[in-house]
Amino acid sequence: MNTPSLTPSAVPPAAAPTAAPPRPGALVRHSLLLARRGLARSVRDPGAIVNGVVTPSLFMVLFVYLFGGSVSGSTGAYLQYLFPGVLVMGAGLSGMLASGVSINVDRRKGVYDRFRSLPIGRSAPLWGSVLADVVRYALAVALLFAIGALLGFRVTTDAGSALAAAALAMGFGFALSWVTVFLGVLVRGEGTVLAIAFVAFLPLLLGTSLAAPVDTLPDWLRAWAEVNPVTRVMDACRALLTGTPAGSSIAASLAWSAGLVAVFCPLAVAAHGRER
Repeated sequence: MNTPSLTPSAVPPAAAPTAAPPRPGALVRHSLLLARRGLARSVRDPGAIVNGVVTPSLFMVLFVYLFGGSVSGSTGAYLQYLFPGVLVMGAGLSGMLASGVSINVDRRKGVYDRFRSLPIGRSAPLWGSVLADVVRYALAVALLFAIGALLGFRVTTDAGSALAAAALAMGFGFALSWVTVFLGVLVRGEGTVLAIAFVAFLPLLLGTSLAAPVDTLPDWLRAWAEVNPVTRVMDACRALLTGTPAGSSIAASLAWSAGLVAVFCPLAVAAHGRER
């Protein structure tokens, strides 16, 4: 009985090795390692922190001493009104600039091509950059509290409410950072990211209750400020720091922050995953 010979074409192909499923916590670990890289870069180039502190501080000093007497009757009373909005501006401005620009620069220089060759999660570089921003927000918020205290701002509620206001401002900055992460993945140059962020900065952070109550604004500006999510966050921080009525501002702030992350985080990760 002849045994049929096995020709190369008859040999069944070997099964391709299946990739091992990612270990639990691997994405978190890789993201934290890349966040440490981002923080090390911030030590060499602290531009994001400086921008998140200096710009709001300049607004605070100018507004207090230019408009404090006419708006509130005294600079001290106006500082009590203005500071919570400045706190949100500091976290928001950092969130609108840092991550999107750094991600765009890394992609343009080929750093993300090297990341793809490593056994890490595809979204780990994005999460690492955003988590590094959270540390920058905390530092910016702490510095703004120190500057506000030097100028005369005082928390009139309690320490827990002050911490909640800081966390709310940082959470909104974290949510805004995912918008610029998405832009940083899509556009080609960091100049474009900066231009878009700057154009968004004026209506988003200034068309609010930052400098004056919404009901004192012109009709066209009041219509925008009433639907602007930043107004809700500023009103919520003002309530937590100075005891003004909160209304639905705290719940609205949390909802907006969660909604921005829920929309733009998956968009950014998907756009990053499509890049080759």
